Amino acid sequence: AGWFRRLLHKPKPSSVESLKSSHSASSSPSSSSSSSSAKSSTSSGMSLATSSISLSPVSAPDISASDSPRWDKSYDVCICHSEEDVQLVEELVSYLEGQPESFRCFIQLRDAVAGSAVVTELCDAVHNSHCWVMLITPGFLQDPWCRYQMHQALAEAPMANGRTIPVLKDVDRKDYPRELRNIYYIYMALKEKSFRQIRDTVMRYLQELCRSSTKRME
Repeated sequence: AGWFRRLLHKPKPSSVESLKSSHSASSSPSSSSSSSSAKSSTSSGMSLATSSISLSPVSAPDISASDSPRWDKSYDVCICHSEEDVQLVEELVSYLEGQPESFRCFIQLRDAVAGSAVVTELCDAVHNSHCWVMLITPGFLQDPWCRYQMHQALAEAPMANGRTIPVLKDVDRKDYPRELRNIYYIYMALKEKSFRQIRDTVMRYLQELCRSSTKRME
């Protein structure tokens, strides 16, 4: 009986303590839930942001746009080769001109103006082209006009900035022209692979040309 009377007269918790207690009891889970939700939302946001960054490709310049500096020159590629390699060169030109970018190629036997001086034509072709492919074969090494055109290209752009593209075929590495020793070359073992490498190198140069032009305008 005594303990029952004491229980009836036990003081009730104060209203403040009650509020604290009820707030603590009711808000804790929701707080944890909202915190968890916030974290989840943040995490989700970060995940989406990261995802969007990683999935969005770096936009490549449109080299075929009407205002592209590509059109400042008459040709994208000048092919320097010996007469012995005409058939291989025709295949390369057919490949490049058949690409979606429709690369404009200069080859002397097809594009030189009849009646004009050889030296004039070779110099104009070099000057009016963005890139120069040097098809270095045994015939190239023995042809003085090929070497002349190579020297003209090196004089036009002495630094290796992607414009001069040496392609070695049926030539030992030790016979690689000394004038080109500071420039990496493409070794033609598989024709299709080499054609693709030439295409990619020309494409890379033209895209970089467009980027540089855009930066200067900004």
